Amino acid sequence: MYISPMLLHKAPNNLPFNSAQMLTELKLDGFRLILSKFNGVTKLYTRHHNEVTSRFNELLNLPLPDNIVLDGELIVTDELGRPDFEAVMERFHSRKSTHEVVYAVFDVLYYEGEKVTHLPLIERKSILEKVIPNDSDKLVKVQWTLGNAVTYFDLVKQQELEGIVQKAMNSTYQVNSRSHDWLKVINYSFAGDIRIAGYRKDKFELLLQFPDGSPAGKMEFMPKDDRKIFYALQKKLKINESDKYVYLDPILKCQVKYRNLTKKGFLRIPSFVDWVS
Repeated sequence: MYISPMLLHKAPNNLPFNSAQMLTELKLDGFRLILSKFNGVTKLYTRHHNEVTSRFNELLNLPLPDNIVLDGELIVTDELGRPDFEAVMERFHSRKSTHEVVYAVFDVLYYEGEKVTHLPLIERKSILEKVIPNDSDKLVKVQWTLGNAVTYFDLVKQQELEGIVQKAMNSTYQVNSRSHDWLKVINYSFAGDIRIAGYRKDKFELLLQFPDGSPAGKMEFMPKDDRKIFYALQKKLKINESDKYVYLDPILKCQVKYRNLTKKGFLRIPSFVDWVS
């Protein structure tokens, strides 16, 4: 059984706040996975309703009761125990990958064959304790704390983790909805001297460079007003082109925010912040 998951909104100004009515969890850097088990048969789905059961045979015999649907994140951890997004995506795309996955569960949607999405989150967390009484090497519960989001986020930044999630303790599970009851606070890094070296012809995508001229990745996120500024300025900067890209003299500078550096040294998911003169 597939259930379209509840999605996160961005926290105002991407800032954590303390509230005794909010649970705080670590935001895990993997990909969303819905697990269902009925009549002894386990099935796995991505958030976009793609069945991926056959890709993760090691999750098909987890110590879980029958007649349940769980929501969580599939992760691979690095040598420091931190979620490694590139590793989990390598494991997802290649059957030859030797990365070991962990299913980190943060919600229960069906229990004992009954829908429980209408129950407050704090009650669903109690049910989850019954579903997974003990963590194992393949199956864990996502730990949470009541409030303390500001301190938790400071610790996340120190450990260079992705961020936190704040969830209203009495929130229902809103199927296929992006709700302000669940908020994400991302631990962004910032780079203040990134050059624009080109753009894609068929869609908005900018080629980025570091100040030393090495490639910094590709950026798709820029406000409309700044896109207009870019297209006005780029006309005099063209130096070459290919079937796919127009290449520019990289004198346009901008500040960007990004999640982290990839293993190839590129900015991961860079977003435009401001122009740099």
